[in-house]
Amino acid sequence: MTTDRPPLPPFTRETAARKVRAAEDAWNTRDPHKVALAYAPDSQWRNRDTFLTGRAAIVEFLTAKWAREQEYALRKDLWAHDGNRIAVRFQYESRDLDGQWWRSYGNELWEFDEHGLMTRREASINDVPIDESDRRIHGPRPVDDQGQDLFEQR
Repeated sequence: MTTDRPPLPPFTRETAARKVRAAEDAWNTRDPHKVALAYAPDSQWRNRDTFLTGRAAIVEFLTAKWAREQEYALRKDLWAHDGNRIAVRFQYESRDLDGQWWRSYGNELWEFDEHGLMTRREASINDVPIDESDRRIHGPRPVDDQGQDLFEQR
């Protein structure tokens, strides 16, 4: 038996935006097991040049990711939605193990099943080295922050 993970498709602009914010909040916990629960047991991923299938692979991938990407902080923004699909743009910042800060820009395509679990995630990401003084993202987004100012900056 599968537990529903609202909001469920088909998405409206409001429910798609809630789904995006829920994903952002979960990823900012940096808890691979918590994050993986949003994905179908047989979810398929493409993350850059890595292809994964299933929650166990997602947990393994995210565990390694957040071991490398220290002080990871993410912002996501709804780009488009249609039926059971959502497109997202995002930025995150992190520090590598050598102390170099990075800003990563990306786009994701998401597809959901009728229970609101993500069955497919395709992510394209580019990384730019930044100075620590150039950081814009300092931890999770405050609850009352709904702005898109971050995405208007380069």
